[in-house]
Amino acid sequence: MKQGLDRRAVLAAAGALPLSASLPARAQGTAAFRTMPLWPGKPPGGERVTAVQKQVERQPATADGNYTVEHVTMPTLSMLKPARPNGAAMLLLPGGGYRFVSMGNEGFPVARRFAEAGYTCFVLLYRLPADRWAAGSDVPLQDAQRAVRTIRSMAGREGYDPQRIGVAGFSAGGHLAAWLSTRAPRQIAAPIDAIDRQSPLVNAAAFIYPVITLRDPLAHQGSREQLLGIDAPADRIAAYSLEENVIATPPPAVLVHALDDTAVPWRNSMLMAEALLARKSPVELHLLESGGHGFGLGADKPAVAMWPDLTAAFFQRHGV
Repeated sequence: MKQGLDRRAVLAAAGALPLSASLPARAQGTAAFRTMPLWPGKPPGGERVTAVQKQVERQPATADGNYTVEHVTMPTLSMLKPARPNGAAMLLLPGGGYRFVSMGNEGFPVARRFAEAGYTCFVLLYRLPADRWAAGSDVPLQDAQRAVRTIRSMAGREGYDPQRIGVAGFSAGGHLAAWLSTRAPRQIAAPIDAIDRQSPLVNAAAFIYPVITLRDPLAHQGSREQLLGIDAPADRIAAYSLEENVIATPPPAVLVHALDDTAVPWRNSMLMAEALLARKSPVELHLLESGGHGFGLGADKPAVAMWPDLTAAFFQRHGV
């Protein structure tokens, strides 16, 4: 029996089995998350911030906590180590329209699923752009860059390859993941320690029902207003529309979108896929029959439930 279970784990690591079959039942759901501050002390640029961080509980309750966080003032990374590491790490960026961060739907359960496949997973609770941080609209990117640098700095200690780091983002978190991975890195604030000297580049990316363009008619209005304000000028809208100015060599990327998504139209993913193809970058696009928006793992929606397996197989084919 033990030999059979080990073989299933090996096959899953190679992409031949779905993630749900990747570990014996006794090993699933046993690892605990370890949460760490993203920055030493207070995060940078908070002199004008008066917002108070607020956690909002959702139903149904889960063991890891089904909640969203508004007005984030203390960004964190929550790490989940796999029982059988595959040597790669994954950063997860939950969505929330840049108004809150959906930790319970697109963070913890997704981390558990990918940890089953061997990934050391990190869920980022990132700051939000409308709370008067000095970095303004760029504050989520500042946290995402810091997260990748932190993950890379921990690789030797935690047992994964610093050149095998993927990112997966959902909805507005998908915008943040694309911003992180398809635009040229830039310094948002002065480095404060050795971690800030690490590279913020990722080696593969997944954009799940992502916000990509901020232009009408395909823009998600709520994300655009939180990021840029109600009456953003056309040049600002263009600057934060991620189908533009893609770097020459973006990482391999997989995109997943439901065709019945009425919140973020599926053509957002099409725009990103076309931009990546123009750069001759490896890209895979899955437009699925149904599932709506914000389906997370999609466990109760058969048309989208296989997206984690598709993503893991794509990452594995490209070395992550």
